[in-house]
Amino acid sequence: MKKILTFLLCASLFLTGCGNTSKMSKSAIMGDGSGVGAEIGSPGGKDTKKSAKGRDTKKSTGSKDTKKTSGSKDTRSASAGTVRSAGPSIGDIMENKAADMAGINGVKVETVKDSKGYEAIKLTFDSGILFATGQYTLNQAAKESLSEFEREMRDLPETNIVVYGHTDNTGTAAANERVSLQRAKAVADYLKSLGIEASRIVFEGKSFREPIADNSTAEGRRLNRRVEVFVYANDIMIRNSR
Repeated sequence: MKKILTFLLCASLFLTGCGNTSKMSKSAIMGDGSGVGAEIGSPGGKDTKKSAKGRDTKKSTGSKDTKKTSGSKDTRSASAGTVRSAGPSIGDIMENKAADMAGINGVKVETVKDSKGYEAIKLTFDSGILFATGQYTLNQAAKESLSEFEREMRDLPETNIVVYGHTDNTGTAAANERVSLQRAKAVADYLKSLGIEASRIVFEGKSFREPIADNSTAEGRRLNRRVEVFVYANDIMIRNSR
């Protein structure tokens, strides 16, 4: 009987201890509402947020050092250093040279625009200075004036020259066409003989098609008998001036 009672007492004590153990294990794994369990391994815990949005991560992907490397002043300076500074403008060159040529005897000097819109020099030689009446052979005064012109042209190698011959309306159209062309050619040939390259010079006779004065008066006819010389920039000067 004693053995039976002893057995029942031990069994009762054993069952009571097992119930307490199960309750403690459940509280440690799920959290008991006190916050202890929620701090450990919780998917919404503070440690996890810091890891995903921490300041160290932002600095690594968007740091100032990275921006400086891609857009640094040294890089911009290196590329800008390849730009070549432009030379004097065509307008400046022509204006200065026209002023130098203004002292040539028997010549009117002015600046005009060429067909491309660039500054050019126009020199008007009175035919009375260049030729005897009805002739196309250059006189000594003409040669001296053209020699002065050639000297001024020596520092303008990047230019071309056009020579136009003009007459008044006295005589036939055919005769004036011939004389105007011969006078233009005489001037062009003399400039070539002084050393200006032939490839830079062209000439043309205009007859009496472009008068600048009234052909009904003696003074007007004198003014219309003239030779015009144009100096304009060639392609090399245009490229270098940009």
